[in-house]
Amino acid sequence: MDRRTFIATGLAWLGCGGCALRPGELTVGSKNFTEQLILGEILKQSLESACHVPVDGRFYLAGSYICQQAILAGRIDTYVEYTGTAMAAILKQQVSGGAANVYDYVKQEYRRRFHLEVMRSLGFDNSFAMVMRPEDSRRLGLTTLSQLAPVAGQLRLGVGYEFLERQDGYPGLVRTYGLHFAEAPRVMDLGLLYRALENKSVDIVAGNNTDGLIAALGLVVLRDDKHYFPPYDAVPIVRPELFTKCPQARTALESLAGRITADRMRAMNYAVDGQKKDAADVAREFLNIKSPAQA
Repeated sequence: MDRRTFIATGLAWLGCGGCALRPGELTVGSKNFTEQLILGEILKQSLESACHVPVDGRFYLAGSYICQQAILAGRIDTYVEYTGTAMAAILKQQVSGGAANVYDYVKQEYRRRFHLEVMRSLGFDNSFAMVMRPEDSRRLGLTTLSQLAPVAGQLRLGVGYEFLERQDGYPGLVRTYGLHFAEAPRVMDLGLLYRALENKSVDIVAGNNTDGLIAALGLVVLRDDKHYFPPYDAVPIVRPELFTKCPQARTALESLAGRITADRMRAMNYAVDGQKKDAADVAREFLNIKSPAQA
């Protein structure tokens, strides 16, 4: 090995934190709905650009519990969680206070209990949203959740698996608003909620504020006038080992803070759900990264 090659090799060694990263050594996870797939692609492509190595995507993990177990076991290095979900579903704490207080608590407890780093918010709050068909909302005169109680007995509710059991989900919702639906909630995959609403299998669903199909299908979100749902700011959760393997990853993830508004996230969700675009292409367009075909 000549002197120039030796120096170049040494610089490359230092640039990746003292070890040569191999394809697949970094892994991004996501939960099993459209928004999470898009956010997973955004993290994955950001890391690939910063670390100059192909990154694996372990997407469609069932939910928060599975993602949490995967990151603790080292099967994934990062994924996007929501602060209210982290506090209620993972930390098992009553969610109270504003967005900043919830974020600070989650950041502190994830570091103390799990040795995980909570990065700054990507910029949007994805609260739960109780969603109805517009004709039913008009017929029943419903615009708020408080107005729902007298007519809930006429309505069938659809929910995702976690919402039924979560501390910030179904039990507290019906207790807060005094709701008694026509039957037990119908539990289904999150991706099927709006199809069930559209084909009238259910009359109201527990969706999310940034779901693209809300606007695309002209659906109505009932206002949470008692402020039952806590803040759900989207934040990357990271194993610190990621920054050891690729020091440039920190700057890459920090650069995403505050960049995704609720409107932008809703539009990206609709691009996938409504316009049938590929989530990887939607993420690439957001990041302004050329596709492999263009490169």
